[in-house]
Amino acid sequence: MEIAKTIQSVRSLVKAARSKSKKIGLVPTMGALHIGHISLIEAAVKQCDFVVVSIFVNPTQFGPGEDFEKYPRPLDADLKICRKTGVDVVFVPTQEQMYPAENLTWVNVEKLTELLCGQSRPIHFRGVTTVCAKLFNIVAPDVAFFGRKDAQQAIVVRRMAADLNMPLEIVICPTVREPNGLAVSSRNKYLTEEQKKDATLIYKSLQKCREMIDDGTTDSETIIAEMRKILSQAPSIEIEYISIVDAETLHNLDKIAGKALAAVAVQIGPARLIDNILMDASKK
Repeated sequence: MEIAKTIQSVRSLVKAARSKSKKIGLVPTMGALHIGHISLIEAAVKQCDFVVVSIFVNPTQFGPGEDFEKYPRPLDADLKICRKTGVDVVFVPTQEQMYPAENLTWVNVEKLTELLCGQSRPIHFRGVTTVCAKLFNIVAPDVAFFGRKDAQQAIVVRRMAADLNMPLEIVICPTVREPNGLAVSSRNKYLTEEQKKDATLIYKSLQKCREMIDDGTTDSETIIAEMRKILSQAPSIEIEYISIVDAETLHNLDKIAGKALAAVAVQIGPARLIDNILMDASKK
């Protein structure tokens, strides 16, 4: 496994692999790798001949007062995971490599970024799409892998790639959960054991949503009210939003028909947690 710290070095390594007709896969991460990331890496190793994992805590997707400074950065542990899972190159750029001067050019996906998490994090997705565009330009992968847990991010990045005719495929992999249902996240490390127990109510609320739809309920307001009851069982949970939206446009649905995304964002202690499930009301 190679460790590339500069744009020039990772490009040289990818160029050498491509000269041997290898299919290039990219897993963009901010490090603090967990079993969710490992599932993405495993998918990349299975589908591609040469896998690059990027580890970069991207400052432009954090807003004022968010957790950029304290975001976990266990690089040695991350490198061990990459080595064990069969990664070919780990790209670990510095902030100076990625943003050598004041950034004046941004990639902005409209409409999709104004809903859900975009309501409380107005600059977040601009930072995500810009850094992803940079990584796609630097690594030039054939395929890039993202997790379903960050559903809005995955949908936004896929739309960016399509709208800008980027020559790569975006693969969205299933959410990985703890045995208790909690979606695996680097920010789970911020939680106490009691807070982790409270956080299991997030997935329970989403399961309730699926159960109600399966039983024939199509009114979003009714379903959201029941989800809110479940989340309100824990005083530590501050609900940011509970939404049921169209799975492509992310517009709120009054009545559920066809493919829908139920999405939740909450604050528990120092951690902002998100989760979601995809549903198809047309399939009974």
